Amino acid sequence: MSNLSLINTTSGIPVWLSSLSMTESAVSGLVPYILLSFLLAFCSATVNYIMPFVFGAITFTLLFEAVGLVAGWALVVSGVLELLILLFAIYGSAALLVKGLAQRLVLKGFGTPLFNVLLLGTTNSSNAKSPGQEKKKNTKYAEPMALGFFCDTVSAFIFAFYGFGYMKSFALGVTWVSIISTAQLFSSYYAYLRQDCYHTTKFALHATYWLIKAWEEFVASALIVEKDKVSSGREAMVGDWFFVAAALVLCVLSLNTDSLELSHNKLFLLLTISTVPQIPLKRYYIFFGVACSLFTAASLYGTFARLINSIAEKTLIHVGPQPVSSDKLSRALGCCRSIVEGPSHTDLTPDALFYMCNGVAALSAIHASSSNQNSSFLHLTVPWVLISGAIIQAYVSRLQVSGGRRFGSVIPSFYVAVWATWTWFRFAGLLLQLSTGATYGFTAGAIAFLVINAFLMLIAAYRNLVLLFLTTVMEVMLVCLLLSTLQKLPYQLEVAMLAVFSIICIYGALATLANGIFSQSLLPMGPPLFKDGKKRESASELPCPLAESRATSGLKKISKLLDEGGVCGIPTDTVYALAASCKNPLAIEKIYNIKDRPAEKPICICISSVEQLMATKPPFSPLLWEFMKNVYPGGISCIVSKGDWLYRLGVGPAYDRVGTKDSIMIRVPDHTVTGHLCNITGPLAITSANPSGEPDSTHHDMVIRRLGHKIQGVLCDGESNEVVASTVVNCLKIDEGTKRICLQAITHSHPRSLNQSLTFAQALSHSHKDMFSSTGTITIVREGCVPAVKVQQVFERVKSSML
Repeated sequence: MSNLSLINTTSGIPVWLSSLSMTESAVSGLVPYILLSFLLAFCSATVNYIMPFVFGAITFTLLFEAVGLVAGWALVVSGVLELLILLFAIYGSAALLVKGLAQRLVLKGFGTPLFNVLLLGTTNSSNAKSPGQEKKKNTKYAEPMALGFFCDTVSAFIFAFYGFGYMKSFALGVTWVSIISTAQLFSSYYAYLRQDCYHTTKFALHATYWLIKAWEEFVASALIVEKDKVSSGREAMVGDWFFVAAALVLCVLSLNTDSLELSHNKLFLLLTISTVPQIPLKRYYIFFGVACSLFTAASLYGTFARLINSIAEKTLIHVGPQPVSSDKLSRALGCCRSIVEGPSHTDLTPDALFYMCNGVAALSAIHASSSNQNSSFLHLTVPWVLISGAIIQAYVSRLQVSGGRRFGSVIPSFYVAVWATWTWFRFAGLLLQLSTGATYGFTAGAIAFLVINAFLMLIAAYRNLVLLFLTTVMEVMLVCLLLSTLQKLPYQLEVAMLAVFSIICIYGALATLANGIFSQSLLPMGPPLFKDGKKRESASELPCPLAESRATSGLKKISKLLDEGGVCGIPTDTVYALAASCKNPLAIEKIYNIKDRPAEKPICICISSVEQLMATKPPFSPLLWEFMKNVYPGGISCIVSKGDWLYRLGVGPAYDRVGTKDSIMIRVPDHTVTGHLCNITGPLAITSANPSGEPDSTHHDMVIRRLGHKIQGVLCDGESNEVVASTVVNCLKIDEGTKRICLQAITHSHPRSLNQSLTFAQALSHSHKDMFSSTGTITIVREGCVPAVKVQQVFERVKSSML
């Protein structure tokens, strides 16, 4: 057995249990939760009435729990507050349930914010995209970011307490960190559902780091205890250097985001450097505590900023400018502006994390033959190899299954077994001093691993050269594992192979993450050694008919499908949309089923030009007409009042299935293909081509993959011009407080042409300004590709020109 005594000979109880820093550990965990729950209480006041009281009660509950460590009466108050939380939870659940059943708000006092989130700041016109700047995702897709920063705040705060010596043992701290790291994995998974390659990798990497450090400190403080032994064990460990390299990768690939994100990654880099094992032990914990303190402050601010900006769906809390444009960064990485051939960028989402997990495990497993006699080293290395190589890689395997990859989770699942076995035999086995019979059992297992990995090499040959090299090196490493079971291991060969394996992993992580973020082949992964003989593009394997947007025959094909009552994916000037002809009301109903779209969300109509709308003579005011002429065609959708003019437009049978009872949203895309299609088919009912609640589709491949099996066709036009949908403007109150002559009356008086009527109305407005004085307004319902500030500027300019 190990020379480390796990039982206290005096008391007869485990050493780690007798050394618990109960009060200190409780305080270190409660304090960050108190701060964050107060932050959530403040932010939730911008959402509805009930959430601030819930989070406020949680804040005071945690506060009195902390006081209860020294005063028993505080626990009674905490219990009362917990009962209050339960009552709020029951009320909130009932309100949501009734709202879901009735499709409207029934219980009063739920749903209205205590104050408007916009009071926290104002958007800056400089937020508009500048030339060469990256197209930003709408902040409504930023929810996992706040949770990821939240988790970083808690973990770093607890480690800061430990680093400065407030906690003598990490026996309870490991529980705090393990729970919050699991939550951070959920934020990573949610980012994966959003097809966000960067945050999927970042949050999972951080969770891996916190878990490994937590269990390493648990072993050091609760099992080994003696500082000299801890120091001697750490001196031989090199796994932390892979985290340093991974942090550098995140810093480089976040240069095209905002300054807050880049600063957060720089501090994480500092954090990984502070835990390099070669730092002397006395300075180690001071450096570590300072780094954790800085990282805590940045994570706390990041939580607040991401949360408020997500609620407001715009940048209210300052996050800094974009340090480097995407174009400059992609050129620096040596990009060729072609779309990734083979797997699309969404398919690459789990791959970067796959390489990182294996890289950490491989570098952590490096050790010299003399380290086999160092029990402290063996104890400390177990969490490094086991957590990264087996536990987190099992999560990667789950992502691979969710992504529907061709080979599923075969490779990561197999590597889970490999690293778990490696940990058990090479480290835990030496501590347990396995018998000869048990060693032969591992020999048989190593032979089985060699055979299975040989098949995986064949699979990798169909993917890319990097994966092929990785599996080939793994084959040599398994040979080393086999030789070690026979007591004939050449340590130099094993160290060399583990190092090469780690180098391949860091390059694979960099390349797949860069290619996934930019959706381009920036860094080569190498072509597949063997080509797939199947013709994947054959019509029999396509989920739906495809048409080429550049061909007239393609437009005719899609228009025929729409006229026959089909639902098709089409390009627009923003993102891809699902379209149905207004001649077929049942097709519009299909869209709701295809997207799983809530019934209360209306669908807008798409037409080819403003002239097509003017020909129907709707009773719009001159101000509304002038505003439309300034924003159409373009990435703006205007909500206007419904009327009989929709029948003249051609909406007819679909009148009750588009818009709401009293209003309709109109889109006039600045897109030649969409315009021609609308000229052929007439008005189309459209909505974004994505499952409800998921990101917009920015390439026809995304539409095919996500909805191809549910729709009747896709008009293929490559990558979309934008990454977010149109900006929605409510124009229902544009004439509020206006003394005006109805355009319809003008039209009836001067029926020669609508253009002449509009000109007449404008001339009349200049000669009778008092008749057109307006206090009317527009409301930005949703900020999309066109900044809200720009829309307001256009409206004010138009209104002033009409006065």
